[in-house]
Amino acid sequence: MSTQPDIILSSYDVANIEKWIEKSSLPVAITDGLETELARATIVKHIDLPHDRVAMGSQVTFNLEEANKTFTKTLCFPDEQAKYDDAISIFAPVGSALIGLAVGQTIEWPGQRGPQHVTITDVRHRQYASA
Repeated sequence: MSTQPDIILSSYDVANIEKWIEKSSLPVAITDGLETELARATIVKHIDLPHDRVAMGSQVTFNLEEANKTFTKTLCFPDEQAKYDDAISIFAPVGSALIGLAVGQTIEWPGQRGPQHVTITDVRHRQYASA
């Protein structure tokens, strides 16, 4: 993988993601990738998270370069997916790639057909029920 962009996460999101990882029976490949992202992130208080950063509950517009497609999804935990018409789980491969990125950043992330390049084009913060 190439050099990855800097990511910033709220301590609140990190604590909740870690709880989910501990209690889940998800494949190691999924949790390892997410744990790697958590380990390399700059952690700030929720109130100090820059507005252009993807957080849990954010509605994110992103481009998948290899597919030449743009999507708008709300990043959430698996048990919250029914709340949003456009939900994507933090444990989905692309969901794990989104967390902590800023508008304009691109990350290379392993996909089913090889490396994917994911670019954030917009972030909107929704009122997050769990926050």
